[in-house]
Amino acid sequence: MLSNYFIDEFMADANDAQLKIYLFLIRMMSANLPTSVCDIADKFNYTEKDVLRALMYWESRQLLSLEYDAAHNLTGIQVLSLDNPYEIQKPATRITPVLSFVRPASMQTGMTAPAARPVAQTAFTTPVTTASISQYPIQQVANTPVKPEYSLDDLKVFKSNEDAQQILFVAEQYLGRQLTRKDMETVLFIYDTLGFTSDLIDYLIQHCVEKGKKDFRYIEKVALAWADQGITTPKEAQEISKQYDKTVYTIMKSLGKNSLPAPKEMEYINKWTKEYGFLLDVIQEACDKTVLTTDNHRFAYADGILTKWYQAGVHHKSDIPQADASYQRMNQNQKMQNNKFNRFEQNTYDYDELEAAILSN
Repeated sequence: MLSNYFIDEFMADANDAQLKIYLFLIRMMSANLPTSVCDIADKFNYTEKDVLRALMYWESRQLLSLEYDAAHNLTGIQVLSLDNPYEIQKPATRITPVLSFVRPASMQTGMTAPAARPVAQTAFTTPVTTASISQYPIQQVANTPVKPEYSLDDLKVFKSNEDAQQILFVAEQYLGRQLTRKDMETVLFIYDTLGFTSDLIDYLIQHCVEKGKKDFRYIEKVALAWADQGITTPKEAQEISKQYDKTVYTIMKSLGKNSLPAPKEMEYINKWTKEYGFLLDVIQEACDKTVLTTDNHRFAYADGILTKWYQAGVHHKSDIPQADASYQRMNQNQKMQNNKFNRFEQNTYDYDELEAAILSN
């Protein structure tokens, strides 16, 4: 029922909601059963907007075709067959009805949705037609690029680009609102100056929205961070995100916390991973020592341990025993120096003189 080609080429880049909705559509199509956006939302406890965003995503990947009436309401969904040697050909199934979804105004002023992929076509990714990407290779982004001042003419030229039309349309679907001029300037900056492909911008906005961040200032910061790390594809961005999320999750778990980190806790985590550059196993060792020692202020306590290790030049877990032994010796010497008996000024005696004085008496 499900193509191996879908698993190989599309599954890794899609989020949970997108996968569930696509698989459900395949299931309903194979059983020749009707469904709707409302039905799908109820089935998976999503909002209709969540479902529509997922549908737009699969249309951008050219696995679905969405149909609209003259008033720009969504009236039907077609599941396109994958043209692949090991794919069983299936007729495109139309799914109706769909409740009151209206395209954004930008779509009503001349923009068109991405064209459906012909069944015989074997290229599944959205083509990148602009030359600006080769002019701004991401690998050369060493310092933070300066965001240009864009004129209305610049935005007009950008919006006339077919790639840009798709990016702006998908962005509006993810954010659930029309983009402002500043929003579009940020998208143009990410696309033209940072050299992100349309697929990477799609994933960037999706990634930020899923984290509850719909502010383009936040989206721009993430884009700059990705550019600095040399990320050029959604897959690379996904791997970086997974690695980051795994590190944060492991540290929180090691300190006995099951919640998301608070801002102050994130400051500690960033300090340990970025400023100190510690590997995860070193941080975990400090967390383990912390948990065995205290139930309160664990982040501050772990920070004290890691700061001492950083000052002692610890780079790997194998360096820790030597650093701890050196610290214990230094601490013991300090205690000896602070001992009351040792701090008492000792008397000095001339024992020959003392003996003579005693005998003379």
